[in-house]
Amino acid sequence: MLETPLHRKIIHVDMDAFYASVEQMDNPELRGKPIAVGGSESRGVVAAASYEARKFGVRSAISGVMAKKNCPELIFVAPRFERYKEISTKIHKIFRDYTDLIEPLSLDEAYLDVTHNKKGNPSAGLLAEEIRLRIFNELGLTASAGISVNKFVAKIASDYNKPNGQKTVNPDEVEAFLEVLPIRKFYGVGKVTTEKMYQLGIFTGLELKSKSVEFLEKHFGKSGAFYYQVVRGIHNSEVKSDRITKSVAAEHTFDVNLSSEIFMMEQLDKIAATLERRLKKQLISGKTVTLKIKYSDFTQQTRSKTLPYFIADKGLILEAVKELLYQEKMKNSVRLLGISMSNLNTELKKAVVVQLKFSF
Repeated sequence: MLETPLHRKIIHVDMDAFYASVEQMDNPELRGKPIAVGGSESRGVVAAASYEARKFGVRSAISGVMAKKNCPELIFVAPRFERYKEISTKIHKIFRDYTDLIEPLSLDEAYLDVTHNKKGNPSAGLLAEEIRLRIFNELGLTASAGISVNKFVAKIASDYNKPNGQKTVNPDEVEAFLEVLPIRKFYGVGKVTTEKMYQLGIFTGLELKSKSVEFLEKHFGKSGAFYYQVVRGIHNSEVKSDRITKSVAAEHTFDVNLSSEIFMMEQLDKIAATLERRLKKQLISGKTVTLKIKYSDFTQQTRSKTLPYFIADKGLILEAVKELLYQEKMKNSVRLLGISMSNLNTELKKAVVVQLKFSF
């Protein structure tokens, strides 16, 4: 049996094909059809795919060209992030009826600590069912959930009975659950690490568990200790409801590759304007400006500049971006440009809050 001093009850709620489901809900003509949000037949990358499209191998992060090849009947839909944010806000309003300990991972998924919940219900599984039912009844969308003693196991469990399902992994079931799990299903183990583990004869949680911490640290560095612990169900990270924004970004993929810096500056002006709006909407400014460049051969490069002061103004952002753009000659035509701000004043605000909190 898993021994944990924390006895937490964590729910991971994950909306089902969120962007695509919102589009199908808002446009009845798209229901039951394979759709991809983002990308196009000739350009761009898919941001999300409906379950009808996923049957054909269409998924997020693949190119629009490949998506259309996999599914000739695929319908491309332009993303509407303001709409997704609006729905996400309503979902979080439902969450807050149950707990204030909510840690969002993105617009469509979040951790909820319901150990001590507002309903006084000791069953996290029943709470998850109620939350999912309310999301469906009030918003018309389905969600899946994973319930367990920590965030790591809850995250994995939420994918177990998708779509529109849930799975509870009780404290005494955690280790057995992880032992039979394929290593590629472990949250935090990406494609490269999975291949490396395969080469070392590690295909399941049980085989990972058989390796010493020294062996894992030798082959995976600092991550080795993490793998050693999580496969034993040890993951003591708390649900943090006050996650601090660390960067704000805006980017654009072009229909036609750009080969002239002059044309690039025209596009960067628009991107900087979008970034400025996002920064000012959140009352955020930053010191580090990063220019992201993706070339026509899909190689990617970033160039950064840190200023001695915080900025959020488009003109000042562009001044830094122009310097970064002309820093070195382009090696190829460009398909995507992006600008991000980091080293934000949110960290400064956090420091002030901590200082005030412990000053008495």
